[in-house]
Amino acid sequence: LDGIDEAWAVTGAPALCVFFARLGVFDGPFDLVVAGINPGNNVGRAVYHSGTVGAALTARNSGLSGVAVSQAVAGYGVEGQGWAEMLADMKWETAAAVASEIVAALVADMPAAPTVVNVNVPNVELSEITSWRHAVVGTVPPRAVSSAEKVPVEGREGVYTVRMGWGDAQQLPSETDGGAVERGEVAITYLGPLQAEPRDDLPAIDAALDRLVKH
Repeated sequence: LDGIDEAWAVTGAPALCVFFARLGVFDGPFDLVVAGINPGNNVGRAVYHSGTVGAALTARNSGLSGVAVSQAVAGYGVEGQGWAEMLADMKWETAAAVASEIVAALVADMPAAPTVVNVNVPNVELSEITSWRHAVVGTVPPRAVSSAEKVPVEGREGVYTVRMGWGDAQQLPSETDGGAVERGEVAITYLGPLQAEPRDDLPAIDAALDRLVKH
């Protein structure tokens, strides 16, 4: 990498990179984890299975703050991963400029408690960014998968790719992460820890476990 004396690549999830680094595999301590820029926003439901966000969450689990940076891809609205033909139109400099400012601010005034900042950036020139907002994680998908089918890979028996059909895009609430990006804004979401949900309306599970292990 230009300007970097030493860089490592890990064949694995982004979270594994953070895990290895915290164990000292790559030498030297560090104070902050920055993951991305991911081609494709991590907003709404995508937050739950994002590798980019996973790296930032792993940082917090080990006592550090983490920043996950993602950018929309052309042709897929505010959600969806990028393929080669889409990446040619990525405005990487915009997301890099946003990430640089956020990281500089964090380094200058590191929060006392480890924090996860999920940053989602529109795929436009920096001058075209309309604003930024603190956003909530959306629950309505920007577009639903309407169909999925197996497609045989030529020359490889029993091997398939999956072709997905996408439904119509819909406008998202402005207070959500996806809605902010949809309106040309940078979305900033502080992600809290995963917590247990108290439930007392599932007696069948309780009864089944009582039969199995309760004496």
